[in-house]
Amino acid sequence: MRPVALGRKNWLHIGSESAGPKVAAIISIVETCRRLDINLRNYLADVLTKLGQWSANRVSELILVAWKATKNS
Repeated sequence: MRPVALGRKNWLHIGSESAGPKVAAIISIVETCRRLDINLRNYLADVLTKLGQWSANRVSELILVAWKATKNS
């Protein structure tokens, strides 16, 4: 989280106001992967390839905790 706090002022003037929530979502995924000891690259590679064909009622299976549970089984 320290890099996030250090970069906060630098990011104020980059992009547009609508970029804030997008950056927050990305940082949330990165930090949650770090805390759950999940390889970010493996998670994103798996989830992003599934998104196009994944049904909306099964999207909860792609959240980090559920994804980790299926990979550790």
